[in-house]
Amino acid sequence: MKNFDLPDLNHRFGKDGHLSFKKGPGGLAIAEISNHHASATIFLQGGHLASWTPRSQQPVIWLSPMAQFGKGRPIRGGIPICWPWFASHPTKPDFPFHGPARTSLWEVAETAVLDDGATFLALRLPVSETIQAVWPHQTPVEIRFTVGNILEIELSTRNEGTEPVVIGQALHTYFRVGDVRKISIHGLDGCPYIDKLDDGPRKQQQGTVEISSEIDRIYLDSGGDCQIDDPSLKRRICINKKGSQSTVVWNPWVDKAAAMPDMGVGCHANMVCVETTNAADDVATIAPAAEHKLWVRYSVEKSL
Repeated sequence: MKNFDLPDLNHRFGKDGHLSFKKGPGGLAIAEISNHHASATIFLQGGHLASWTPRSQQPVIWLSPMAQFGKGRPIRGGIPICWPWFASHPTKPDFPFHGPARTSLWEVAETAVLDDGATFLALRLPVSETIQAVWPHQTPVEIRFTVGNILEIELSTRNEGTEPVVIGQALHTYFRVGDVRKISIHGLDGCPYIDKLDDGPRKQQQGTVEISSEIDRIYLDSGGDCQIDDPSLKRRICINKKGSQSTVVWNPWVDKAAAMPDMGVGCHANMVCVETTNAADDVATIAPAAEHKLWVRYSVEKSL
């Protein structure tokens, strides 16, 4: 399929009044969704959701004002897809950080307008020489978005080979918050975690997660729901997930954000990553003819 043939994409997959394909920043193709529940923008490069805004609400997903857009370039913010490994490759440090999926061009597989008025979009990662060079396995992967007043995402990997495969992955979600110093993250109390800023022993979370400095943690045994309480924006972001027993919480804080060319001074203050992952001990082993689904649902509630 010619992914940059926008008239063809709109003819085959566009949905009048719901979904259209356009040229976005950096000349990259985007799917633009607008229904009576919400609006969203998804880049075909990376299968990367860049925005989701329920009607009469402020944006839920944070995109860096300094984000850089171009062929083969990762986008800072939104929901990058890390696949088929998280962070550095376990044995090949020269392989792409977070895997090749987040900078590869995805194909449109299916679109639909659902009975409740939500919009469905499925993207498929095509086999390419670039991906086969670092991942020589028969593992078709799709990302499926359901955009309404809630946002559902499913990252599905099927093993069509004859041997088990092991994958790590993440929906590396950047949430928009009013003031990161005032939020609290619930649902991780008692979970052990790897503090990536400290090479010491594993630690255990006591109470809610609050952020007053750089944080980079992989929470294990964390298959339950999480909530981000945001008093500045008077809302609570609810995170429900399946297929994941690990959660990453990340904010680069002042100095690191300022040093990042696609982030900049002060950008740390209005974002936090709470990522649905298969990371560290929580990698997924997929047997031949089996499938692993990493699923998440985001919703927003008003709070006092």
